[in-house]
Amino acid sequence: MSGRRTYADACGIARALDVIGERWAILVVRELLLGPKRFTDLRAGLPRLGPDILSQRLRELEQAGVVRRDQLPPPAGARVYELTEWGRQLEPVVLALGRWGSQAPLPADHGALGVDALMLALKTLYDPARAGGLIGGTYEIGLAGQPFTVRPADRQLDVSRGAASNPVATIGAEPEALQTVLWHGRALSDVLGTGEVTIAGDRGAAERLLGLFPLAG
Repeated sequence: MSGRRTYADACGIARALDVIGERWAILVVRELLLGPKRFTDLRAGLPRLGPDILSQRLRELEQAGVVRRDQLPPPAGARVYELTEWGRQLEPVVLALGRWGSQAPLPADHGALGVDALMLALKTLYDPARAGGLIGGTYEIGLAGQPFTVRPADRQLDVSRGAASNPVATIGAEPEALQTVLWHGRALSDVLGTGEVTIAGDRGAAERLLGLFPLAG
């Protein structure tokens, strides 16, 4: 941490910002909340972040004990970055920021949410009061070919990277198309008709699942 700017303030908030307050740092954490990623995968999730700055942020977060490097076992053998136990404690902080920030105006030049950002938005906006009989069920959401296992629970939405075992329903979509259904008023029947979204298994349960994420207001 030597050489970095500091607030030189004993308050825990200031000390937290000393660690994750640099531009892009919290978004790097966001990209790792659902599991390890290679450098190229992080670049894909943060397309406006240049490789030099990404390398610098990863180095800083690693030095601070938030991120660590690991090697996937053969045959993959790729180097990945993942959150440490301390880094994973940032999840409720990131979700709370997302919930608060969802009430702010969208920037004029915003693009579609990336895959991980969209899945975390579902965790952020999940309303368990709407879940009813869906609680305890297992579902799969595949975004741009990347599968996630989703389980509605009493208080939170459990999301993990990887295909679900015996899901009640499987939803496949491109991220932008799914966003238009969830938050921009596009009819589900429209995107199903064009093939931008697909549903396998219990369609009724899938439709109810997609209704669990109202915008904060």
